[in-house]
Amino acid sequence: MNQHPAIPRPEYPRPQFERSDWLNLNGQWEFDYDDRDEGVREKWYAGVGKPLTRTITVPYCFQSKLSGIGDPDIHDIVWYRRTFKLPDSFAGKRVNLHFGAVDYEAQVWVNGQLAAVHSGGHTPFQADITDYVTSSGSNTVVVRAQDYSRDVSLPRGKQYWKDRSEGIFYTRTTGIWQTVWLEAVAPAHLRRVRMTPDIDHNRIHLQFDLSHPYTAGDPVLSSLAVRTTISFKGELVAEDLFSMRREAESRSIVLTDKYGHDSGRWWSPQNPQLYDVTFELIQDGQPVDVVKSYFGMRKISIDNGKLLLNNRPCFMKLVLDQGYFPDGLLTAPTDEALRYDVEATKAMGFNGARKHQKVEDPRYLYWCDKLGLLVWGEMANSYMYSETYVRRMTAEWTEAVERDYNHPCVVAWVPLNESWGVPNIAHDNQQQMHAKAMYYLTKSLDVTRPVVSNDGWEHATTDLCTIHDYEWRREVLAERYSSADQAVSAVPAGRAIFAGGFAYGGEPILVTEFGGIAFKQANEDGWGYSGAKDEADFARRLADVVHPLLQSPVVQGYCYTQLTDVEQEKNGLLTYDRKPKLPLDVIRQINQGKLPEL
Repeated sequence: MNQHPAIPRPEYPRPQFERSDWLNLNGQWEFDYDDRDEGVREKWYAGVGKPLTRTITVPYCFQSKLSGIGDPDIHDIVWYRRTFKLPDSFAGKRVNLHFGAVDYEAQVWVNGQLAAVHSGGHTPFQADITDYVTSSGSNTVVVRAQDYSRDVSLPRGKQYWKDRSEGIFYTRTTGIWQTVWLEAVAPAHLRRVRMTPDIDHNRIHLQFDLSHPYTAGDPVLSSLAVRTTISFKGELVAEDLFSMRREAESRSIVLTDKYGHDSGRWWSPQNPQLYDVTFELIQDGQPVDVVKSYFGMRKISIDNGKLLLNNRPCFMKLVLDQGYFPDGLLTAPTDEALRYDVEATKAMGFNGARKHQKVEDPRYLYWCDKLGLLVWGEMANSYMYSETYVRRMTAEWTEAVERDYNHPCVVAWVPLNESWGVPNIAHDNQQQMHAKAMYYLTKSLDVTRPVVSNDGWEHATTDLCTIHDYEWRREVLAERYSSADQAVSAVPAGRAIFAGGFAYGGEPILVTEFGGIAFKQANEDGWGYSGAKDEADFARRLADVVHPLLQSPVVQGYCYTQLTDVEQEKNGLLTYDRKPKLPLDVIRQINQGKLPEL
């Protein structure tokens, strides 16, 4: 369905599971604060009592400039309201209402009736609102969002719990911050298709989840089948029809073409080849649901201590990407802005990004899939431990892994970072068990990708040994990473690399935070881990930290801090508004082990 060009973020929000019949609800909504928490009692959801007196531009949070409000103060309960009419094309279909992300808790009413409740600030949710809407007139959707700005056990990532950002923490996000949209579907439709590539046997494994929990012998289930059509650059390479004997049954399709098993079709940063796939749900011989998607044939694995991509050694050159924008905060102003970050990352000679303390917009992952950029998927952590935190963290991380499982760009999972949420993990058995639980929970959801138990230091059970090291002296780094024993026995942040009771077991070693060199523009305040006085000094300092890791016999990858400045942090390769501090090609050459003259 065509969207009005004035709608902010008008692009389809879920590009790996796309239907044609949808309506974007971004744009102007009624809005207000509820600092005294009186909205539910006064039934604001029913359109009575105090009217919402402000206007906000969705999907930008009220703290951002793009929202039209730009208020950094704490307002932990906010309300939204807007009306909509169903398109004629929705007639006779079920209507689903989707939210990309609402931070942190959401209640949703449609025409005064409670339609959805969700907790978790980074993950999507939806509601079937068919029974609440009318096709003949106007409908009203109301959202109450509640944040917990002062709660340090809330999985929040870089959102600061104090009034103003400082240090490594930034401005908060409260409420809606990703696209809101409607979708028309048949009563029987695909909820999700799980796609697992198998390059060793040139096939794709498929698992279909349906809209209703049908059971074996159900007459509706027995009338359903899924036709799957796979093409590569317009050439049909596979087609099959699967009857639905039971829900979530795993099926496999061998990819056949005139070239046979062709490694040139495997996805990689250098060769981001994608297969197009169409799923048609057939009921009683007629198609009732059509979904377009894509996948990449790629494999990430560890063999004999080596990190491999498509069965070949892969040195990961990552950049730490906070995913913040000057005017939108956690929300990119446009889809083009997301694409630019991917393109700039690649232009600087990086082959990947570690999305830091943020479950990123699916549109970013789409561009990484399409343009070829490895991504480490990371959860937004809390800062302190509690049993309530464990419940929140476990539920939201499960949703995040499920949402992003199919993206070929995602090659590692990072549930915990730098002992955030588990500050006493070095010796606290309960917190160690939590880190182990997150590791095994993630593996139980996805056995195809490596999992980092606690990125940076104090690892428990882990697939990768990842180290954060902001040392800036070339000779110290060269000595420290001259052997595996040297690397894992160092304490670069005053923290042991492994928590008490755990030890290095030959896992691939990567330095996943380093550098952080501040190069401030004229009249700027801010900080970094070390400072450069001019472009030539910045390039030299960058080479001093990158080249020892490239030359190390044991380091298998790195992640430079960081892609852009963010608020008071001035240690980006780009400024906050994405202006390069050095020519991109100079940074590319440094990533290649060279030091060009400036």
